[in-house]
Amino acid sequence: MRIAVLDHEPDQLQLISQAISGLGHECHSYTEGRALLQALRRQTFDLLILDWNPPDIHGIELVKTARNELRSRAPILFVTTTRDETDVVEGLNAGADDFMVAPARATELEARVNALLRRSYPAQHEAELVCGPYHFYPPARVLKVNGAPVELKNREYALALFLFQNLGRLLSREHLHEAVWGVGTAALSRTLDTHISRLRTKLGLGPASGFLLLAIYGLGYRLEMIAPNTHPESLTR
Repeated sequence: MRIAVLDHEPDQLQLISQAISGLGHECHSYTEGRALLQALRRQTFDLLILDWNPPDIHGIELVKTARNELRSRAPILFVTTTRDETDVVEGLNAGADDFMVAPARATELEARVNALLRRSYPAQHEAELVCGPYHFYPPARVLKVNGAPVELKNREYALALFLFQNLGRLLSREHLHEAVWGVGTAALSRTLDTHISRLRTKLGLGPASGFLLLAIYGLGYRLEMIAPNTHPESLTR
């Protein structure tokens, strides 16, 4: 999973980042709220872990901007020194999903992160995934379409599974790079586009299948389940 962490305290930021990396996730660290917002305008994350009161923008305003302006659906965990019930309620009403009191304890942080990710992305924890005619068996790395096995290379299968696990969700190029290739460098852009093109062909992703793999200009890709005769251009907005 791709997780962004914001904290203006270096020791706290290091502790959280180490805990996240120890769980096997890709951790992206920020010390300023506006830097994180800038990243959210061009990248996607699976989880945001936020300081309640960074120096440049209050955590509440950051959450409101992420939810209302940037339309981020990633779960949000606040790490805060406040124990005021009013603050907790305000944060939840603004769009946060959970709170924990600083200084963060690694075991509690790991438990809360795991719980949020399980609730938010249930498809990524299933032994099988069925979406219309597409039937994935991740442990065996098998995909069947309309009951017939489809031969995919390792990276193609990983990309297809990740897209279907995140059906309807915009995924930035960096997000897809890290999920499938383990890196987030722009050097892989051509490779990503090639794999996307192959999946469209091999899986028959189009109006007839009920699924479209859309390129969102300047951001990334989104796999959409559609109704018959839906015009693709209506889904790019």
